[in-house]
Amino acid sequence: MKTFFLLFLLTLPQLHARLVEYDLTIAEQKWTPGDIKPVRALTINGGIPGPTIRFRVGDTARIRVHNHLKKEDTSIHWHGLLLPNAQDGVPYVTTPPIQPGTTHTFEFPITHSGTYWYHSHTGLQEQVGVYGSIVIEPKGGEAIKTDRDHVVVLSDWTRESGEEVMRSLTRGTEWYQFKKGSSQSLLGAAKAGSLKDFFARERSRMPAMDISDVAYDAFLVNGKRSIHLPGKPGETVRLRFVNAAASTYFYLQSATGPLRIIAADGPAVQPIHVKRLLVGMAETYDVTVKIPLTGKWEIRATSQDGSGHGSIWLGEGSETQAPDLPKPNPYNMDAHMMAAIDQMGMMGEGKSVYMSDAEALAMEPERPLAPYARLRALSSTELPAKLPRRTITLRATGDMARYVWSFNGKTFAEEGVIPIKRGEVIRIEFFNDTMMHHPLHLHGHFFRVLMGQGKYSPLKHTIDLPPMTKRTIEFEANEKGDWLFHCHLLYHMHAGMTRIFSYQRDDWEPPGKLKEGTNIICNKLCCLPGNPNAASGAVDPRQIGRMPHAGGHDHDMLYYFMEGNVQSHLSEGRLSLRNSKNDWVAEWRAGYSDESEYEVDLAWERYIDPNLSTALGWRFTDFEDSEDRAFAGVQYRLPYLIQSSLQVDSEGDLRAALGKSLQLTDRVSGFSEVEFDTGTKWDWRVGLEATLTKQFSLIAEYHSDYGFGGGIGFRF
Repeated sequence: MKTFFLLFLLTLPQLHARLVEYDLTIAEQKWTPGDIKPVRALTINGGIPGPTIRFRVGDTARIRVHNHLKKEDTSIHWHGLLLPNAQDGVPYVTTPPIQPGTTHTFEFPITHSGTYWYHSHTGLQEQVGVYGSIVIEPKGGEAIKTDRDHVVVLSDWTRESGEEVMRSLTRGTEWYQFKKGSSQSLLGAAKAGSLKDFFARERSRMPAMDISDVAYDAFLVNGKRSIHLPGKPGETVRLRFVNAAASTYFYLQSATGPLRIIAADGPAVQPIHVKRLLVGMAETYDVTVKIPLTGKWEIRATSQDGSGHGSIWLGEGSETQAPDLPKPNPYNMDAHMMAAIDQMGMMGEGKSVYMSDAEALAMEPERPLAPYARLRALSSTELPAKLPRRTITLRATGDMARYVWSFNGKTFAEEGVIPIKRGEVIRIEFFNDTMMHHPLHLHGHFFRVLMGQGKYSPLKHTIDLPPMTKRTIEFEANEKGDWLFHCHLLYHMHAGMTRIFSYQRDDWEPPGKLKEGTNIICNKLCCLPGNPNAASGAVDPRQIGRMPHAGGHDHDMLYYFMEGNVQSHLSEGRLSLRNSKNDWVAEWRAGYSDESEYEVDLAWERYIDPNLSTALGWRFTDFEDSEDRAFAGVQYRLPYLIQSSLQVDSEGDLRAALGKSLQLTDRVSGFSEVEFDTGTKWDWRVGLEATLTKQFSLIAEYHSDYGFGGGIGFRF
């Protein structure tokens, strides 16, 4: 009888638990946010974003994901949810990919409340529509009562495919800056009174930076440019914001006044007010606003680079727009650095400093950073003092021109795994050595954000790492298996800014015994039996960092590019095949003013760092007093972004060159080059190029051997 009663008590919670089921169908169709040309998209249940799925703490979720794509795998990751490792949804790390025409069923307990979201972790599918929101209510209902509760999913939209965006970024094109009107130029610097800053940047060998990589065609709220949410005058509305954008930070600002933050990344926080809220990709914030008694009021989500916005409207009547976000100055980062300094001041050099809303609002800069220093948990989040502690340093590194992004100078393909042990506290010190923001997300765990709040340090799963700053987090290693950690700027992750936290397992057993907590069944060629990275289809997690597609992304892709020109007196150009460290190139130069002559180089170039690369190749030529030959050389970027090269060939000749390109206006650049070869002697050129489209430009130049001419430049 006692045994029966004990079993009854143990099963009682399960008797009251609900099984909540959903079906999510991923399919391809033409789609548009309403006012631009429809393009290929991936929808969930026929829409973008996918449906909001809702649970209550204590429920069991059963979600069937149907892949109706004809040729593509897909996946769904449950972002921010604590769940069993095998349910995390990351292909080739925790969960098998969902093959075309198949269904995968996820089932896991719902253990914590808040606003979360879900998205594909396969390729670049997140950019084209595979995302949606999750709302989980506490068992006893929300502690902060509101009259309305709305989910607002923010995203960015481009008519280009994600693959074309990635290829364009890897090529180093300036087209996206031209399209947004944010390219840096000599004339622009003069108009802004920033010539000194312009040349200081060039002297430091830093390419022109932009706040956002991509020029988007639209910024969306719940799949539209503008939405009107239900609400009556005088009501208090809870807005659950999810930033599901691929590469856009948003500033939120309301025409009704300051926003009241009540939750961040799911967990509730002690309420604070902000005038503007910076939300990084993958972050969620719950805020409340009160609808005024008369009028229609805008809450605006403006892209961080100021290139566009989406609008949320509350109320009825005459419209009151939210204030415009001050545009960033691309030539001077002082305002941004001052925001970082102000935030450090709020931290009191790491000590907890109380600041009232009024004081904080008075100090808030026009373009604030995320309000982490002011966020406080409702109760202590301190981790047990008895647990062993270890500190890991991760530096965000990258090369914007080549579009290689990494941690500690190494991409995921070079160094993929960070081993950890169950039962230790991991403290991570992040340093950002780049001039871009990085939203960093850890799967399967909440971490404490350490910014002076002591035992009330807030819990988050994603943290913004601003340019040239430091952030510190810590978490208890209380799981098992492998958990992805990555920059949630989709193209940075794809380019290599990824790691896997892998719990060490002394009891790892190879093939055939894929135990709970160990990972994937891999069906890619690099993991098939016979490959050193696999055994009988089961992947040893100690090898997972060597898998180029782990996490659903091909982290060291090959891209091809062609650029050159055809002019009235000559043609020159370059065809290249590139990955993160190598270029296999064919370069040509052909002159035909008086008599035709050509030179073609076939070479392998090895990238060392942003300033240095090497070359090894063979030259075919019919230049006078010259013949085919092998050559080796180095290219080095000098101050003021002057490109230099030095080569020696198999005939004993030396060749040295200096070249410089300078953006004169938004669309017009100037270029010059001088070259000396001990065999062919001196030649030089100078010219102008005016960009017309992403692919084409007009070019005119004078060449010392071929004279003056002009024609068309091309880039593919």
